[in-house]
Amino acid sequence: MPAPQLTVRALLLDMDGTLVDSDAVVTRVWRGWAAEQGLDPDHVMSVAHGRQGHLTMATLLPDRPMEQNRAENRVLLARETADTEGIVPVPGAPAFLAALRGLPHALVTSATAELAAARMAAAGLAMPAVRVTATDVGAGKPDPEGFLKGAAELGFPPHECVAFEDSGAGVAAGLAAGMPVVGVGPRAAEHGPTVHVADLDQVRATRLQDGRVRLTFEG
Repeated sequence: MPAPQLTVRALLLDMDGTLVDSDAVVTRVWRGWAAEQGLDPDHVMSVAHGRQGHLTMATLLPDRPMEQNRAENRVLLARETADTEGIVPVPGAPAFLAALRGLPHALVTSATAELAAARMAAAGLAMPAVRVTATDVGAGKPDPEGFLKGAAELGFPPHECVAFEDSGAGVAAGLAAGMPVVGVGPRAAEHGPTVHVADLDQVRATRLQDGRVRLTFEG
């Protein structure tokens, strides 16, 4: 079979698990929260990736008032922003972002602007000029709002963009936005992305003469 490829106008990139490996921090903070709540840590971790924290809490503790979730999430966000131990780039992320210089791309993350800045800096990655963070949307992933807003800010219709995601919530959000999704890493594989790669070492971006970007994937 021929190697898969996608031709798009713009790229929308998730952060945690896609560009930045922050699993060490996420695991420390959310397993600690699970213990405080008397919840199964493994179950909590199966829900936490790719979502805003207060939405994770609402899923796990549906009878709690949302304002309590939001207040508690602010505490966890402060912990996560201060804790950068163990944060590294996803393999291939530095070279991939370097290849995107001058090409339309944006960060679309469930993190706050402060958390995104801390983690991208800790991983030694350049922050895209265009970014959509948790504070820019009314509904977090798996709602497609973030990807739709990112496409609009770059000036392209959603079907001419591609989303890069690592989580089930993120893959669902990209597909709901009407764009192909490149799933990155093991969490994405089981959620039906358009293309799946182990990491960004397997992705090549090439600018075409008409300004579009051709993505090719190495298995």
